[in-house]
Amino acid sequence: MAEDMFERILSDIIKGESGIKKVILVDRSGLTISHVSRDVGSPVDIESIGAIASAVFGASEEQGKNLRIGKLDLVTSEFENGKIFAASCGQGILTVVTDNNVNIGMVRYLMQKTSEKLKKVLDEFLSAKPYSPEGEDEFSKFLGEM
Repeated sequence: MAEDMFERILSDIIKGESGIKKVILVDRSGLTISHVSRDVGSPVDIESIGAIASAVFGASEEQGKNLRIGKLDLVTSEFENGKIFAASCGQGILTVVTDNNVNIGMVRYLMQKTSEKLKKVLDEFLSAKPYSPEGEDEFSKFLGEM
């Protein structure tokens, strides 16, 4: 199942560097598709973090287009106690939340290494037709009668 595949891929990222605390995959509208976390101490609104990361990435992409400086690779936000990285993976945005002591080069490598894999799985996931055990649900029948 695609959801399990997303979780496995995100888990590989979080295991790749001890400073990574959260990995979130959202679609371009900011809806969370999957996430994994190493940080179990304090509750965090994953949905909001993903939505904001998607918005920041989209705004940065638009800024680059307006300036004609090319395709956006990575958005990095550095804070007093950690960093947030966001990168495109096709129809999604991969977000990685870290502490300050993270190896930035390793984070970039892990994100680049997995973004193409995520893109393929995400494209397949988003293009899949909804499952209907009878081949056609009642709503489709209703629409056909109109």
